[in-house]
Amino acid sequence: MIDWDLAVRIASRFAGTYPLEGTYHADLLAREAPGIVAEAAQMVEAETRLASVGVPEVAVVTRKQWAESNVSVFSKLLAPAEAAIKKQNPLASRVVAAEMGAVLGFLARKVLGQYELVLPGDDTNGDVVYLVGANVLSMERSNQFRPHEFRLWIALHECAHRLQFVGVPWLREYFLELVGELVASAVPEPGRWARVMADVRRANEEGEPLIGETGLFGLFASSSQKDLLERVQALMSLLEGHGHVVMDRIGRRELASQRRMAAVLKQRRKDPRTATFLRISGLEMKMRQYEQGERFVLAVEREAGWETLDRVWASPDSLPTLAEITDPDQWLRRVA
Repeated sequence: MIDWDLAVRIASRFAGTYPLEGTYHADLLAREAPGIVAEAAQMVEAETRLASVGVPEVAVVTRKQWAESNVSVFSKLLAPAEAAIKKQNPLASRVVAAEMGAVLGFLARKVLGQYELVLPGDDTNGDVVYLVGANVLSMERSNQFRPHEFRLWIALHECAHRLQFVGVPWLREYFLELVGELVASAVPEPGRWARVMADVRRANEEGEPLIGETGLFGLFASSSQKDLLERVQALMSLLEGHGHVVMDRIGRRELASQRRMAAVLKQRRKDPRTATFLRISGLEMKMRQYEQGERFVLAVEREAGWETLDRVWASPDSLPTLAEITDPDQWLRRVA
């Protein structure tokens, strides 16, 4: 019911191209990538002590291919909500497609890599580590990074995320269950517009941002969806923070240029030219996840050691709440 072909067209238009796509530079990166990912995987497994399962496929893709792949993922995740979206407004399906295409197209110009989960009932998507060739090559050249070090550093981050999902037996199903609940709860809410306008007026009177970290989706989310959003945000903060600490820790030992690469990427995330888009789309939440999650991981390690942090992987009940992400002592008192 959602016009996913429209989403692909808009995403492709926003993603644009890069002069080195399709050249021998991209071909060389594609040939080297599996070896670099394998090297990173060994380092991450030793650092985290999480056990790997299988060997991932490694794919170097164009911006357009990355956007198309993610449209495919979202089309499967949002399938249960399509009927409700269509019922709410006949034009909503095209609006959702256009918004999704614009967001993914924007991201396609920025994202360096992605670990893709295996989706339920889908044989086409699997255990895959993606590198977006155009963006990797562009960052290397514009910042004069050492190619092997930069590529290995990116691979460390993606392998850390992969190991979280394959090394913690229950995590993948729990994550997909959360997403499924969030999608299933996205049904028309009586009085939604009146509630939203009241929230906007209150924020204006109190001098708060009209659109919060969760973007327009958070503005229109019901109370039950906000609870789910908090659970998703807490989990993603933990995963991003854990992956970021592992990536940087190995990088500091193994990569001479790690400090400069980290500084450049941190500044890139704060680019004021994208601040408005990030807030409106809700992607600002993603940016803060790195910082909040990293502070949580480092605080727990400082207070109780890395072994204690491993208790987050014991069960869903051991995961930190959003409040505990910002106050690690709460989690330590409850779980450790």
